[in-house]
Amino acid sequence: MKRIVLLGPPGAGKGTQAVRIAEKYEILHISTGDIFRANVKEGTPLGKKAKEYMDKGLLVPDELVCDLVEDRVSKDDCKNGYLLDGFPRTVFQASHFDEYLKKNGIALDSVVDIEVDEDILLPRMIGRRVCRNCGKPYHVTTMPPKQEGVCDVCGGEVYQRADDCEETVKNRFKVYQDQTSPLIEYYKESGLLAPIDGSKPMDEVFGNICALLGE
Repeated sequence: MKRIVLLGPPGAGKGTQAVRIAEKYEILHISTGDIFRANVKEGTPLGKKAKEYMDKGLLVPDELVCDLVEDRVSKDDCKNGYLLDGFPRTVFQASHFDEYLKKNGIALDSVVDIEVDEDILLPRMIGRRVCRNCGKPYHVTTMPPKQEGVCDVCGGEVYQRADDCEETVKNRFKVYQDQTSPLIEYYKESGLLAPIDGSKPMDEVFGNICALLGE
């Protein structure tokens, strides 16, 4: 059984590593986005509250985010452990969640922080492309389509998503650094932080994470 928090800037490969970690340790991969969507879709009291903010384009308040996550990890399918992806984002959320864990006599095993410098991430992210039709991913330098702008699989248009544009990427990275730097210090002080070099090849990063987490 493992309870893990996964941190890392946009484009660091968190999503890919999260899926592999969850599979290896047979634990649930929980993302805050999935929790929000599920609660809104099911019309739960928490989901209705969150929808009020989301419909107005506002950030869901920290307290409500914590309530949603704590409600999710209390379910039976989390008894064997879980990996939290996208939570906590702030020191308030981390502290609130720690109180919840303590109250329930449980604790986190590790906070894995995938570290990648912005000068590596920026070209990685702004070079991303995707087929508008079938969703196949590409990259202008590492995995371009055979014909520029045309999907190898279905012939659909290969384009750059708005959130992969340079200005948007830089802003996302800044927001992450502003929010998460204090969070990293918080977990460092608690002795839970486990930094991982995310600039290495994907398989090597995964191997290093597993070596750190143990069997």
